[in-house]
Amino acid sequence: MRTPSAFTLSCPSPARLSVVSIAVAAAFAAAPAYAVEPFVLKDIRVEGLQRSDAGTVFAALPFRVGDTYNDAKGAAALRALFATGLFKDVRIEIDADVVVVVVEERAVIANIDFVGLKEFDKEALSKSLKDFGISEGMPFDKALADRAEQELKRQYLTRSLYGAEVVTTVTPQERNRVNVTFTVTEGAAARIKEIRITGNKAYSESTLKGQLDLNDGGWLNWYTKSDRYSRSKLTADLETLRSWYLNRGYLEFAVESTQVAISPDKQDITITINVNEGQRYIVTGVKLEGEYLGKDDEFKTLVKIRPGEPYRAEEVAETTKAFTEKFGNFGYAFARVDSRPEIDRAKGQVALTLVAEPARRVYVRRFNVSGNSRTRDEVVRREFRQFESSWYDGRRIKLSRDRVDRLGYFKEVSVETNEVPGTADQVDLNMNVVEKPTGNLMLGAGFSSADKFSLSGSVKQDNVFGSGTYLGIEVNTSKSNRNLVLSASDPYFTIDGISRSYDLFYRTSRPINSQGEDYKLVTPGGSIRFGIPFTEYDTVYLGIGVEQTEIRGDFGLPWQYRRYRNEFGEKSTSVPLTIGWTRDGRDSVLVPNDGQYKRINIDWGLAGDTRYVRTNAQFQQYWPITKQYTFAFNAEVGYGKGLQGLPYPIFKNFYGGGLGTVRAFDQGSLGPVDWGGAYLGGSKRFNMNGELYLPVPGSGNDRTLRIFAYTDIGNVWGELEKATIDSLRASAGLGLSWISPIGPLKLSYGTPIRSERFDRINRFQFQIGTAF
Repeated sequence: MRTPSAFTLSCPSPARLSVVSIAVAAAFAAAPAYAVEPFVLKDIRVEGLQRSDAGTVFAALPFRVGDTYNDAKGAAALRALFATGLFKDVRIEIDADVVVVVVEERAVIANIDFVGLKEFDKEALSKSLKDFGISEGMPFDKALADRAEQELKRQYLTRSLYGAEVVTTVTPQERNRVNVTFTVTEGAAARIKEIRITGNKAYSESTLKGQLDLNDGGWLNWYTKSDRYSRSKLTADLETLRSWYLNRGYLEFAVESTQVAISPDKQDITITINVNEGQRYIVTGVKLEGEYLGKDDEFKTLVKIRPGEPYRAEEVAETTKAFTEKFGNFGYAFARVDSRPEIDRAKGQVALTLVAEPARRVYVRRFNVSGNSRTRDEVVRREFRQFESSWYDGRRIKLSRDRVDRLGYFKEVSVETNEVPGTADQVDLNMNVVEKPTGNLMLGAGFSSADKFSLSGSVKQDNVFGSGTYLGIEVNTSKSNRNLVLSASDPYFTIDGISRSYDLFYRTSRPINSQGEDYKLVTPGGSIRFGIPFTEYDTVYLGIGVEQTEIRGDFGLPWQYRRYRNEFGEKSTSVPLTIGWTRDGRDSVLVPNDGQYKRINIDWGLAGDTRYVRTNAQFQQYWPITKQYTFAFNAEVGYGKGLQGLPYPIFKNFYGGGLGTVRAFDQGSLGPVDWGGAYLGGSKRFNMNGELYLPVPGSGNDRTLRIFAYTDIGNVWGELEKATIDSLRASAGLGLSWISPIGPLKLSYGTPIRSERFDRINRFQFQIGTAF
């Protein structure tokens, strides 16, 4: 009969587990007197558990009751139990034919706290530490805590906080728990004191430093943080510098070395960039070699490179990309186009040869979609313009990706081309999407120089139940306008892509600058619209609505409104038919730098108490002058006319003056004015705007913060007035455009160039809104 605790096998820490196991095994082989003779297990007991479930221990053991126990199984049990990460000590004791597993549990993390944190958000850091195994409710491991501490220090280095110190404090709590506190002394961020560029001859150091996002003294660095060093930013700047030279003919330009020095107090950084410009090369000619499918002339039209001009890497890259896409349009998914320069250093010339290898033509076997856990497959697939079992078409594939991206349901959309194993002429396309929340609950506040304080709120869902249908309710209020709108839209009402939208609304408004407070225009109504895609880029809209406008109140009511009410009654019902067209080719909605935007909309009141036509057309063009400078042009024309002998409804008037039309004039003040001073607007409007956007000094290439110089021309005319050039108003001035953390802000200060003595001038105008 075995005596209790005749043999004990233990290991004090997981780091020594393998060494102990080997040592134990060796001891068993060398000294049989200490080894346990194999025996049949009658029972297994677990001792020392406080929080963990006994089932966790039994599941890790390589033996069960009734098995034959031996030393190898005991060593395997130790390794398995330590591998769970739940225990800091494990012993196996033998009591007769019973195995007793004695464990000492690790302390559990009860709370994680950060002290002295300013640069980072606590929640974000807690989430990142979870990847290291440091999280509330998890077993505490000193080694993992040390790794987490080092990771925190590394994160501070990316923010130029080289003097940051992190101290980890572990405080024992009752029931074998601990609190982990990371105490951070951030210190001041290291600033770039100086950037030096050496080896440059063709361009000045200041010109070259102007190409970099990093800087050594911008007065807006408090906002842009462009004087904070990071290796990734420097690498990006060096590539920008290289591209800048390559686009000016310096084909052999190279950054030979960079040195980054930090002061002893870890507060100042000096960056030295050593460059070798090489010589400037002029392109003497471009020739095509290889297989061009018998369409050489078509490919030649895609060549952006011009002989007699300096070598420009950007034009070479655009040409090779255009060639590759052209091959893709014919089904050659794996075409290669190489640019081979032949350099004549003596003459400073280079001849380019574009060599094409179209490889093989392929067709698409399958178009797969992944990542859409919420959005239905059909919502994505109906945007595809590349079909399965048809020839690969690069243009259609790109269009498919762009259309899915424009749905607005996904953060990322990408397409991968994979060869089908065992075939030479088939590929599978995999579209990978990353979904984003499509619901929106918003409460907002805004302030403008015209409407003063305003409130707004909305509940929207762009992708109801993953069907692609939109539902929304919006409420907003300001000094002169208050709206309640309920909307629903189905972008694929028919399988051909015709959309259908409903709107129900309740609007109240007052003429701007009116004297009365007890009257308003109340307009409830509804409409239905259909969007018909005529091409991939053009959509025509058709709709019809019913609305009723009531002129309420008496005191201070403008005379024009009183006359209209006396003649046609307090309530006027309109049934407008809407026809519209739009095309948006801008590269960005918030901060456009290139492209066009066009739209035209016609409302025709064909029934009810009113008969009118109301047309509004707009054209925008953006020209990128340089990477930092953009010229924008906007023109807008509005025209309304009464039909069938009825006057144009005064509540359908256009307004002009202020932001969006002609700045430096009071908001909505252009055009006819009632004898009481109310701005009535007019049935005709024209405005034209030109803006030159420039970077704010010290902001680098940040396009969310820009200043602009503007010139505005325009006016509003009544139905019986004649629109003449002499009556146009004009202004010019400066402004600031900022996509700020609290919402888009636009501020302008200008002066009238053409005005009349009775015009109301407002030189300073701004508008800002936010959500909270």
